[in-house]
Amino acid sequence: MDEVRVRFAPSPTGPLHIGGARSALFNYLYAKGAGGKLILRVEDTDSERSSRQSEVNILESLKWLGIDWDEGPDVGGDYGPYRQTERLPAYQEYTKRLLKEGKAYYCYCTEEELEAQRKEFSEQGELPRYNGKCYHLTPEERARFAAEGRKPVVRFHVPENQDVVIKDRVRGRVVFESNGIGDYVIVKSDGIPTYNYAVVIDDHLMKISHVIRAEEHLSNTPRQVLLYEALGWEAPVFAHISLILGKDRAKMSKRHGATSVVQYREEGYLPEAVVNFLALLGWSPEGEEEILSLEEIVQQFSLDRVAKNPAVFDMDKLSWINGIYIRKSPVEKLVKMALPYIEKAGILPNNPGHEDRERIALAVTALREHLVTMKDIVSYLQDFSQEKVALENEETKAVLREDTVPQVMQAFRNKLAALPEVTPESIKILLKTIGKELKLGGKQVYMPIRIAITGQMHGPELNFLIPLIGKELVLSRIESAFQQVAP
Repeated sequence: MDEVRVRFAPSPTGPLHIGGARSALFNYLYAKGAGGKLILRVEDTDSERSSRQSEVNILESLKWLGIDWDEGPDVGGDYGPYRQTERLPAYQEYTKRLLKEGKAYYCYCTEEELEAQRKEFSEQGELPRYNGKCYHLTPEERARFAAEGRKPVVRFHVPENQDVVIKDRVRGRVVFESNGIGDYVIVKSDGIPTYNYAVVIDDHLMKISHVIRAEEHLSNTPRQVLLYEALGWEAPVFAHISLILGKDRAKMSKRHGATSVVQYREEGYLPEAVVNFLALLGWSPEGEEEILSLEEIVQQFSLDRVAKNPAVFDMDKLSWINGIYIRKSPVEKLVKMALPYIEKAGILPNNPGHEDRERIALAVTALREHLVTMKDIVSYLQDFSQEKVALENEETKAVLREDTVPQVMQAFRNKLAALPEVTPESIKILLKTIGKELKLGGKQVYMPIRIAITGQMHGPELNFLIPLIGKELVLSRIESAFQQVAP
């Protein structure tokens, strides 16, 4: 196959989780870097758990991340349909062929009989597998089972004493023994193909050149390779990327942080930050720089730099990366992201006016150095509306007792009260003027004012903070602060 064609094939049984998003991203990166195509295929044969709602969630999550595709259920393409439930005739055609050639057969075993086989293998210290019992049924026996109302499955007949060799682009040469596999089901009793069967037919008919997926699928690969060989098809290139573990080296779970893409979106993470973080889960860039745009990652991405070892999911690192992207983003973009959180908290009405949006822009400008996610802006704005603040500790109280503080606060009160318009520019001039008039250093001016207003020694720049809190509330807070240090 000359053209690179990769696919992301989610099962729509829930939201897009972090592992699936990472697999989709790696496929996208490889396709874009090679000038190839990404195909989105929906594997919806699990009728009880699959839903169109989950499919929509997955597609929207991918689009939010900036991952687009060239063919899929929503955009069409030359190799559709792109939902497995719409591809049943193709599976049926190849099932007939395998049955006719004696490479597959009907199995009528009951669950009780299968359990007895599993138990027998376990007692012998062997891996449980199907023993091929129904492969030798006579036509009369099959007819008798059918008359009893038994609905058969179709099993693939695994060749004996064969090494199944997989040349994996990430893991190297991996060998499985066919004798340990057992004849496995390719079509269930309801006529629906199993994953290992449908995926082979779909990948072949859609001309998939590379299968890039999670390491947990490696154990499925020998079954799929055997089907490729039985059908006389060339298998795609396989690349199994590492597992994702939590910081405690346990398998990724909810306790390690949010697990679905929609949760990160709801928590106020930027899609660019999530993509940057996901790319670093099992892949390393060429240089030391880790903050990379999607375009830069596409240019650098290579399967040769994908690690075999498990990737560690570190929420602290994700938050650090997100903070960097917040500081790099235009204020207008951050305001748009912040508004839904602010409206939901009741700080602003829905569809806020021009003045309200200007205030949010001011808040974003003041707070962007301190935000981990855009959702954090809500707690800051709620703090700004409080009439009184508690002094953080004894150190803050000690600052307000220093000798120069009374004259600083008196000058600040008088000048703020007389200020016709409280803006970042006017406050900046006001604070510099106090320092010059009183012949005091910046810290002697800024620190007591900050503590009196916020109760803390560190925070956003005062020239942005004071207009956000408002003149009346600032003056009220100063009075409250000095009551807390009164002898």
